[in-house]
Amino acid sequence: MKKYSWLFALILMAFFSLKIHAQESKIDRSKYDFYNADLSMDKRIDDLIGRLTLEEKALQMLHASPAIDRLGIPAYNWWNEALHGLGRSGVATVFPQAIGMGATFDEELILKVATAVSDEARANFNNAVKHGYHRQYSGLTFWTPNVNIFRDPRWGRGQETYGEDPFLTSRLGEAFVKGLQGDNEKYLKTAAAAKHYAVHSGPEKLRHEFNADVSEKDLWETYLPAFKTLVDANVETIMCAYNSTNGEPCCANNRLVNEILREEWGFDGHVVSDCWALQDFVNGHDVVESPEAAAALALEVGVELNCGDTYNFLAKAVKEGLVSEELLDKRLHKLIETRFKLGLFDAEESNPYNKIGVEVMNSEEHRALARETARKSIVLLKNDGVLPLENNLSKYFITGPNATNIEVLLGNYHGVNPEMVTVLEGIAKAIKPESQLQYRMGTRLNIPNENPQDWASPNAGNSDATFVVMGISGLLEGEEGESIASPTFGDRMDYNLPENQIEYLRKVSEAAEDRPVVAIVTGGSPMNLAEVHKLADAVLMVWYPGEEGGNAIADIIFGKNSPSGRLPITFPMNIEDLPAYEDYTMEGRTYKYMDVAPMYPFGYGLSYTSFEYSEIKLSKQKVKKNKSLEAHISVKNTGDFDSDEVVQVYLKDVKASSRVPNFELVAFRNIQLKKGESKELTFAITPEMLSFINDDGKETLEKGDFEIYIGGSSPLKRNEELGKKALKKVQFQLK
Repeated sequence: MKKYSWLFALILMAFFSLKIHAQESKIDRSKYDFYNADLSMDKRIDDLIGRLTLEEKALQMLHASPAIDRLGIPAYNWWNEALHGLGRSGVATVFPQAIGMGATFDEELILKVATAVSDEARANFNNAVKHGYHRQYSGLTFWTPNVNIFRDPRWGRGQETYGEDPFLTSRLGEAFVKGLQGDNEKYLKTAAAAKHYAVHSGPEKLRHEFNADVSEKDLWETYLPAFKTLVDANVETIMCAYNSTNGEPCCANNRLVNEILREEWGFDGHVVSDCWALQDFVNGHDVVESPEAAAALALEVGVELNCGDTYNFLAKAVKEGLVSEELLDKRLHKLIETRFKLGLFDAEESNPYNKIGVEVMNSEEHRALARETARKSIVLLKNDGVLPLENNLSKYFITGPNATNIEVLLGNYHGVNPEMVTVLEGIAKAIKPESQLQYRMGTRLNIPNENPQDWASPNAGNSDATFVVMGISGLLEGEEGESIASPTFGDRMDYNLPENQIEYLRKVSEAAEDRPVVAIVTGGSPMNLAEVHKLADAVLMVWYPGEEGGNAIADIIFGKNSPSGRLPITFPMNIEDLPAYEDYTMEGRTYKYMDVAPMYPFGYGLSYTSFEYSEIKLSKQKVKKNKSLEAHISVKNTGDFDSDEVVQVYLKDVKASSRVPNFELVAFRNIQLKKGESKELTFAITPEMLSFINDDGKETLEKGDFEIYIGGSSPLKRNEELGKKALKKVQFQLK
């Protein structure tokens, strides 16, 4: 009988699926105003809420909202992920991890990625509903993007962000939101969320009790701008963070949620708690003594949706007089509005997104986009002239713990794919049939070899080129409970690469003698690559590059494409160069406020070609307050390869009444130039770019001298030491 249990289970599932469809089809929708698309949305929502009991209302505010069969309303699960592709929901296109997308500095590309992701999301939802599934990770409300600032390399979840710069984060975050939510005048394609609001970037182990103490200057200059940009872009959801900010839990922080988000910024969507964050009111932050009080506090402050189970106590909180049912109705109205915007209460034929079919999922077009994105995310950190390589050499040797590792393609919050392309597979596919390729792992990820014999590294001595695929993976960095090889709950308190990897690279380098050794480094955060830089002839930072990672890496190695990725985060020389991890001050952090030279600077990345920048021409040398000026520059590809170039524009306020950044990214443009081609570029320099945040957190515009820098990196001298040309510079005056 046991061997037929699976068949019995399938029959039961089919029966209940048919039962659900039968119940839904029995409902006469004409009897209910909330199904009437001719009425205003507010009237429809009010009609729906008016038909619910107190208990039903409260349960609809949980992320796993149950069905209301008597009204024909199916269950809906609000918890869905789409950080770099449809996550945790089966086969989908796996794009490069968010930090890799940050390295592209390409808004148009990220918009295309998010549009592809939302196509797959709608297809997945449509197909799930068709089969009677209303489960987690098959919905339309996505808790993406993560626009926290990657202020410290030790944070394990920094890989989920677009890097350390608020402006870059804002631009790419807005592009991702627009791609997810679509451009239909009536319906949202999917609903995006800006997370984690606010001042959230570790430590992971302490996040349920930690208080981020932040100055007004840092709050408004660093931690809030990206959230403000996404609110202005009509992001549908804001997720409040686990931690406290300046003494109040973020999900119970009246200043953050009401005064800033709702009143000052005019946010009109719904607020969701991070998952089980409301439990922390009782067991972590100790601000209330019961789950009923926690539910009441979150509702009072403005949390419409509870990821978790605390709102199971919401009806009881109302009955005990801790919060009013009128307020519950108000919050529920705002939450249900999102489901109406998604078209979940309208006839299927009225919503064009309902026509998107499963043929888009992991389509050839999306695979090509994943490969392009991975290619553009790769950062060439060093090249002693060995790259690009010919693909028909006699013998190649590939080695290292990550050469065949699918884990390093994924990053966290990922989907799955039946055709993941490892680095070994990508290189094997790219070389000519007459070439030989040998592989040995050589060393493990973070554990020394038990066997003292080394049959691997000597291969570098008889190979024309050796690839050492090294770095870290999601085993060592990530979210609190996911990085199972991390003793520090996903954070990387040790900035160094595992010593066994460095020791193995030494052996390979010694065996290779004068033959090229290319280090291919995986990971989602900065790490100490000083020894790697010294030992290898070329170093590529490839992040977690997604399903087409191996092919994209081969495209770069063998010169099919020139590398164009730029670092979205500073790689410090030593972790001792930074303030303490728990310290949320920006003093001494990121390219804006670090006063010591980094190993690799923000905005850095090499190319196979060379670019010549003209002198900067300004439309005005003196500009009045509240007036803009224009900066004109020409860029020419003077090398032998067609290539993308990331043109970066930085401003420096020469003298201000408060501490201001050393310089600040204010514009960037990813352009394509064929060899010999040149392009004229114009950048508007606005009063907003010239203003700064003073010590009181106020935006201030002062007269004085300013400097503009334009080029292919940031203005740090370290860029020039690593082979980049000095940026063009010009000064002007604000009168």
